[in-house]
Amino acid sequence: MKFNSRHLTSLKPMAGVGVSSAILLSLCACQPVVPSARYFPLESGHAWTYSVTTEFENQKTERETLVLRNRGKEDLADAAAWHRQSSTGMNYWLRQDETGIYRVASRPELQEQYQVDAPHRYVLKEPLIAGTQWQASTTAYILHRPNDFPREIRHSHPVIPMLYTLEAVKQSIETTAGHFDDCLRVRGVGAVRLFVDPVMGWKDMPLKTREWYCSGVGLVKLVREEPAGSSFLGGGTMTLELKEWK
Repeated sequence: MKFNSRHLTSLKPMAGVGVSSAILLSLCACQPVVPSARYFPLESGHAWTYSVTTEFENQKTERETLVLRNRGKEDLADAAAWHRQSSTGMNYWLRQDETGIYRVASRPELQEQYQVDAPHRYVLKEPLIAGTQWQASTTAYILHRPNDFPREIRHSHPVIPMLYTLEAVKQSIETTAGHFDDCLRVRGVGAVRLFVDPVMGWKDMPLKTREWYCSGVGLVKLVREEPAGSSFLGGGTMTLELKEWK
């Protein structure tokens, strides 16, 4: 939930925090066959189970399990969209066309109405070649103020722009779920301006994401880095890794 993954599209924030986001596709005869469909399956029946490990700068470690399920195609506003549901209670709707795969709406479990993404939030953008870039919103999944309430920075900064770059194609990666070839590696870079402490004052705190999408499978790994380096502010690294899928 890009926890994000955008992450984390889809991830439970830490990706809504939890984790997020954070981050699906089926084709029918009337739709164009776009390459990104191979790297983000959306058809009903697919499910992914991830281990999520967050290592904080104070040496504390948190572990949890995240499950994402595809619920099929549904009518949404003026057109159909593919519904994906997270075990954290988040719901996402996505579409695909010749420009790529993008999220069009989201809704927490306890919220009655979905919220439309404007503009659309791309997960993967065409063409699938090294150097392709796009911008999408994210939030801070890990950064927090230990002595404040609420602690999480995402409450005060719910929308942070992040620039994504498709860094490499035809990559290989090893995960708990096995070895995967023909993967895309995506990098996301953003920053949030915060008052760090009385010595450093205001500072742009970096947010960095790396994501791997593999042909026929989808997202297999995501690493999110949100360093803080201050006693007034906590940060760390979150790693989402595929355990099993169907």
